[in-house]
Amino acid sequence: MHATRALLLAATCLVPVLLPPDASAQPRRAAPAQRGPEATAGGVITGIDVAGNQRIEADTIRSYMLLQPGDPYTGDAVDRSLRTLFATGLFRDVRITRQGDRLAVQVQENAIVNQVAFEGNSALSDDTLRPILTLRERAVFTAATARADRQRILELYARRGRFAARVEPKVIERDQNRVDVVFEITEGESALISRINFVGNENFSDSRLKEVVASRESAWYRLFSSADTYDPERLNFDRELLRRYYQREGYADVEITDATAELAPDRSGFFLTYTVQEGPRYRVGKVEINSSLRNVTGAQLQPVMTIQPGDWFDGDAVETMEQTLVDQANLSGAPFVEVEPRITRNTAEQRVDIAFDVTEGNRAYVERIDIIGNTRTQDRVIRRELRLAEGDAFNNAAVQRSRQRIRDLGYFGDVQITPAPGSASDRVILNTSVSERATGEISIGGGYSTDAGALADLGLRERNLLGTGVDARINTTIAQRRSQVDLSVTDPSFLDRNLAIGADVFYIVRDLTDYSGYEERRAGFSLRAGYEFNERLRQSWAYTLSRRNIFNINETASRYIREQTGVTVLSQIGQTLTYDTRDSRLDPRRGYVLRLGTDLAGLGGDVNYLRTRLDATYFVPFERLLGDPEYVLAISAGVGHLVSYGDEDKQERILDRFFLGGENLRGFAVAGAGPRDRSTTDALGGRTIWTQSTEMRFPLPVPAELGLIGRAFVDVGSLSNIDSGPDIVDEADPRVGAGIGISWRSPFGLINIDLAQAVVKKSYDETQVFRFGFGTRF
Repeated sequence: MHATRALLLAATCLVPVLLPPDASAQPRRAAPAQRGPEATAGGVITGIDVAGNQRIEADTIRSYMLLQPGDPYTGDAVDRSLRTLFATGLFRDVRITRQGDRLAVQVQENAIVNQVAFEGNSALSDDTLRPILTLRERAVFTAATARADRQRILELYARRGRFAARVEPKVIERDQNRVDVVFEITEGESALISRINFVGNENFSDSRLKEVVASRESAWYRLFSSADTYDPERLNFDRELLRRYYQREGYADVEITDATAELAPDRSGFFLTYTVQEGPRYRVGKVEINSSLRNVTGAQLQPVMTIQPGDWFDGDAVETMEQTLVDQANLSGAPFVEVEPRITRNTAEQRVDIAFDVTEGNRAYVERIDIIGNTRTQDRVIRRELRLAEGDAFNNAAVQRSRQRIRDLGYFGDVQITPAPGSASDRVILNTSVSERATGEISIGGGYSTDAGALADLGLRERNLLGTGVDARINTTIAQRRSQVDLSVTDPSFLDRNLAIGADVFYIVRDLTDYSGYEERRAGFSLRAGYEFNERLRQSWAYTLSRRNIFNINETASRYIREQTGVTVLSQIGQTLTYDTRDSRLDPRRGYVLRLGTDLAGLGGDVNYLRTRLDATYFVPFERLLGDPEYVLAISAGVGHLVSYGDEDKQERILDRFFLGGENLRGFAVAGAGPRDRSTTDALGGRTIWTQSTEMRFPLPVPAELGLIGRAFVDVGSLSNIDSGPDIVDEADPRVGAGIGISWRSPFGLINIDLAQAVVKKSYDETQVFRFGFGTRF
């Protein structure tokens, strides 16, 4: 029998030095084995010999083959074995030949990646690009993988608006069959959004709808925003924003039929076009609550209904009311509730009838709470903020409150709590997903405030020390009229109990010569403890021991101040009782907060007094009425009283009294209103104070991403009750200040600018028209 040899062709090419973008996009195909007369003669394969392998074991290569010792030789089996070996991605070249009753397998292994590098990238860092690549150190290199990674980089640049980017992967061969892969990147200019157009909008102008969508036209002031960079995913989000906006305004049938992006011929910018079919605008007709719950009637739920007949239809209000009814039914003793809104349109009359069907929902209990994403923060820190525990009845209101409490910690950029089916139909798993954010701060700051003057600030703070939730900080402030050093540590859940403890050490120097003709120095410490009675009510206690010194008194200062010169020791215990219903502690839009504070001095020390303060703030949202959540009315009021007791030489000092003006009464200078010595114009403070402020916060007609909020306010206050004497004026008549202001949530900190006028004042009061506060971190 003639000796037979079958020559099997495979793609054999060296690793290219340069991989052009259009290089051989088709996958390599193994050439079919060539068969001579002997190739079809059959016979049994007795062994397989492997050569050319360096890293991969011969037995591993044999295991990939479909033709094994003891199998009859067929050309089809050889072809399939060849394709299988190529499909592993481990080899650049494979040849299979027959040598008598044995097969010879000659392989050339793909190179191993030694390192991956980037050149020419500045807009996207190496740390941003590297995670999206398949090629990594010690991975097997293939040309197809390099091409796929090149495309991934281009897609990432496209999502950042750089459609002119070019990426060229280059391969540098090293010894021991290793390669370095370098992606040479030409980023090009960002293709920003040049223009946003709307088609079909008849009832809202283009300018109004541009404020609704998240995308923004490019502008010079959007230095810190990416909203003017085209993002295909944001385009779909814009469609949803438009739909929800129209539904809030009564257009229940609105459709956003299309949203397209057209790239300019020079690839320098995009033109976005949204097509809208508005439909008719509906008013609310009948509103009903139909409850089939055994212990909760529709009449019991009616008081929380905010949708009234005659209102314009509001899709968001319907969704909100659905959840409100669930929460109210939960509070009324029905733990398992479902609310289904039924909307009936009357197109002819442009009226919508709404019926809320309240039924008993499926019974569900929390089987397990899983927490993911907390790479640093300990689980227990998150769990103690949850209002649900394993085994509790599932309550969506408690879920939403838990999410808000975790967000209020300030440790996370995003918090999501998602229910998922458990091991049974009545079991729910709560998946709590958090995204860690930086909680450490090294701050070097400068700025100016009307109270302290020019200031410099140096601080080190960690709000989540070692992931335990402990807040520790040290801060130094040096200003024209105030300098201080503070060391503070607070554990909000000591020993994982409902107990917050903390301690402070402080050193403060204040220059009050402009107001009362003296300087003040304080040094001491305080110990704090606090606990919660329930979700809304909490109380805190503090003991303070400080050494105070009134010094450097002006020669022309009031004699009532000169009499108080020298050192005193304050030993004081205080408590604060707080009832808080605000929707957020960080950025409240609704709810109210009440605080009752009491300080008792006289547990040792040189002064004896009882000082009480009651403050309240109520937030009224105007979002439903005015269509923007930034419209918020804040109404605040406060009253305080101080009374001394005991020996006359232990009366309170001037630095223990209340002062009026500045922050608590705009339009008046700091300590500008209230009792004073008319012969020297020095403010003396008072023992009885009350204040009231009404402030309307509203968005300014500028892009929202600038972070500017307007304010209009009226402040009223009175300060009185001081020992009478020659030249002392002490009148309890109210003072009134009114004005406007701007708050800027700038990248450098919060900046407040107020222009106020003292509307009602006394001739001896000191006023202040312009007030400026600026704090920064850089």
